[in-house]
Amino acid sequence: MCDVLQIARSTFYYDAQERATEDDVTEAIVDIFHKNRKAYGTRKIKVKLHERGLIVSRRRIGRIMKEQGLVSTYTVAQYKPHKTACNEATTANVLKREFEQTEAKRFVVSDLTYVKVQDRWHYICVLVDLFNREIIGHSAGPNKDTALITRAFATVKGDLHQIQWFHTDRGGEFKNQKMDELLETFEIGRSLSMKGCPYDNAVAEATYKIMKTEFVNQMNFQSLRHLELELYDYVNWFNKHRIHGTLDYMTPVQYRQEALKKVV
Repeated sequence: MCDVLQIARSTFYYDAQERATEDDVTEAIVDIFHKNRKAYGTRKIKVKLHERGLIVSRRRIGRIMKEQGLVSTYTVAQYKPHKTACNEATTANVLKREFEQTEAKRFVVSDLTYVKVQDRWHYICVLVDLFNREIIGHSAGPNKDTALITRAFATVKGDLHQIQWFHTDRGGEFKNQKMDELLETFEIGRSLSMKGCPYDNAVAEATYKIMKTEFVNQMNFQSLRHLELELYDYVNWFNKHRIHGTLDYMTPVQYRQEALKKVV
C-alpha cells in the first residue's frame, strides 16, 4: 500500500505510533475525569497523567476534553444561599485569616450549607482541619441547629482535646450555650469571624463551594439516609483521593502522612 501511495514506510509507522499514543492519552484522560466526579480540569488531570507516566501539555488535554465532550462541573454557575443574621458575641477572631497552619488540629473551621432532599431543605456541616484541608467531621440533617454541629464533632476520629481552636462565622447555631458547653468540656478555644466578613472564614466557604460543585449539584437525594450515605462516600474520596493545589497536588491524607514522616 505504501508503494501504491508512494509514501515511505517510516511515515506510515510514525503515524500509526502517534495514533496509538493519542488513543492511550485520550483513554487515560476520560478515565481520570470520570473517576474523579467530573471535577478535574486540565491542571489536575495533567498531574494525574504524570503519575501514570504520561507527559501531556494542558493545551493538549484541553483539546482532547473538548473533543470528548468532557466539561468540568466548575463551569456550572453556583447558587449562593442567603446569609442568616449574625450574633453579637464579643468573642475575638483568634484565627485572623492565618489559613496556612503547620500543626494538625490547631485550627478547625466550620460552616453550614443548604442541600435539597426531594422538596425540602436539609443541611450539611463539615469540620475542616486547616493544616491539611482534611474534612475530619461531618453531619447532615433536616434542621440548621447546634445538634447538627455536635453530630459532626461526634464523627471526629481521635481525642477531641487535640483540637486547639474552633473557628466559624457568627451564625447563631455556632454561638450558644450548648456549643459553649461542648467546647469547654474538651478545652477547645473559640474564634469567631468579624461581623459581616466572610473572608475571615474563607477556607470553610471554599470547601462548601467545592462540595456544591463536585457533590451536591451532581446528586438527586431521595432521603436523609441517602444524603448521609453519599456524604460519607464523598468525604472519603475528598480526604483520600482528591488532590489539592494548595497541598502541592497531594490528597489531605497523603499530606498528613508526609508531614508525619518528616517529624519521625
